[in-house]
Amino acid sequence: MSCQVHFQVMWSRLISVVEEQALTLVRTAFSTSVREAGDLSAGVFDRHGRMIAQAVTGTPGHVNTMAAAVPHFMADIGPERIRPGDVYLTNDPWKGTGHLHDITVVTPVFRHEEAHEHGGTGADVDGEPAQPIGFFACTAHVVDIGGRGYGPDAREVYEEGIRIPIMPWIRRGVLNTDLVDLIRANVREADQVVGDVHGLATCNETGRRRLIEMLDEFDLDDLDDLAAFVFDRTDRATRDALARVPTGTYRNQLRVDGYDEPVDLVVEVTVTAAGMDADFTGTSGLSPFGVNVPLTYAQAYFTYGMLVALAPELPNNFASLAPFTVSAPPGVILNAEHPDPVAVRHVLGHFVTDLCLGAIAPALPDVVPAEGAGALWNFQASARAVDPASGLRPVELLMFNSGGTGARPGLDGLTATAFPSGVMTMSVEATEQIGPIVVWRKEIRPDSGGPGRRRGGLGQVVEVGPADGYRFEFSAMFDRIDNPARGRAGGGDGAPGRVSLDDGTPFPSKGRNPVPPGRTLVLELPGGGGFGPPEERDPADVDNDHRQGYVS
Repeated sequence: MSCQVHFQVMWSRLISVVEEQALTLVRTAFSTSVREAGDLSAGVFDRHGRMIAQAVTGTPGHVNTMAAAVPHFMADIGPERIRPGDVYLTNDPWKGTGHLHDITVVTPVFRHEEAHEHGGTGADVDGEPAQPIGFFACTAHVVDIGGRGYGPDAREVYEEGIRIPIMPWIRRGVLNTDLVDLIRANVREADQVVGDVHGLATCNETGRRRLIEMLDEFDLDDLDDLAAFVFDRTDRATRDALARVPTGTYRNQLRVDGYDEPVDLVVEVTVTAAGMDADFTGTSGLSPFGVNVPLTYAQAYFTYGMLVALAPELPNNFASLAPFTVSAPPGVILNAEHPDPVAVRHVLGHFVTDLCLGAIAPALPDVVPAEGAGALWNFQASARAVDPASGLRPVELLMFNSGGTGARPGLDGLTATAFPSGVMTMSVEATEQIGPIVVWRKEIRPDSGGPGRRRGGLGQVVEVGPADGYRFEFSAMFDRIDNPARGRAGGGDGAPGRVSLDDGTPFPSKGRNPVPPGRTLVLELPGGGGFGPPEERDPADVDNDHRQGYVS
């Protein structure tokens, strides 16, 4: 028992280490998507590249893909070439998080780096190269990565920006200035992007230093025993949670807007004593536009959905992720392969959670909510001076917005809340501070939540326009305009979304669009579906909905 208590204390300490790692990234990031929305991930891994712990701050699309990324770093760099003082990075969609705009940084941890830090060779006492005892990794979305800019219009990944293979950012303590120059020459917001990469490297360094202090305090040489304890306990708890779902095969289908034609997402979830597998056979084929989803990203949101339904209290690590697998034939939109365009893979990828939760809903009728808005309503604005001679600088800015979540069996849905991505809302003040944009309106959208015994979460209305002297274009990457969130168990559908000018002129849901001078852009975000028959709603809740202005 005393040994278990000792491990539990060390586990709590390790969690504090990764939380400080993530907080360092938030505090040092240049991009508002990281500082304000928490669009990031951070975690610590054992010597084999298995994630032991992650920070609470972070999105499933970053965390769960990062968990799969570290072994790619180890294989591509080669164990014999990993040295103290190294920092590696990539934005490869198939070895990272699914698109070029996310940069993943990995830092090896060595038990004794003092020799390196004072000019030594990084060798152990026998003269052999020192071996890392673990790794820190982190990921963040950067505001620009070159190419066409953040949007779905490219036809190949080559058009979407600069693709950086796994390579050193810092080599034995020396910054790779050639890579810095290469990035600066290929992106529109060079200071922001390079600053964010430095922030990623700094966040890992914070984790590394705190971990060494922890190992010194507990007189440990490595993380092996602690990792084994964490994995063993997590594995048993995950298997117990899986036992709640009867073995068998569960199916679901979900239609979403897609780019130029609807997309049908199809899943067959097979539950066995060993785990769960999601097979996406039957899903629509690849799109010629950048809404395709690498399979690793689809797996991230399948796994997340199953864990929040079955065991939301469990830590997220190698052992909790291992029982969940995915498969898909080549050529379907959830299994994009190089060089398919994937820039806005989140739009369809976020629907994988509702798709798979809907499949197991018959087995967990008191747990699974109705469908929600799903994908974030991000838009990337390119602000340019109306008069090129004015001296006003061009600006790229990214804004996150969320619709309503689906109603839960026992509670109403959440209003303007990002699920399943989990990112926080970006404040108006922060958005206006970083670029020439004015947010004229940001308010709850009445009547957008689906009716039911439990009401769906409400969307919001956001109206934005350029500041004086500027015009702007924006990349639309929206969904749930033609296919609203469906209710469950007799609940009504949520309201569909809409995107238009302030005079009512509609815009398409995907692609790059100009906002004419003097006009503003109006986003009406979709609501979540309701749960249960509307006539069963408590009259007191109905009265409150009217008093609060949630329904008219």
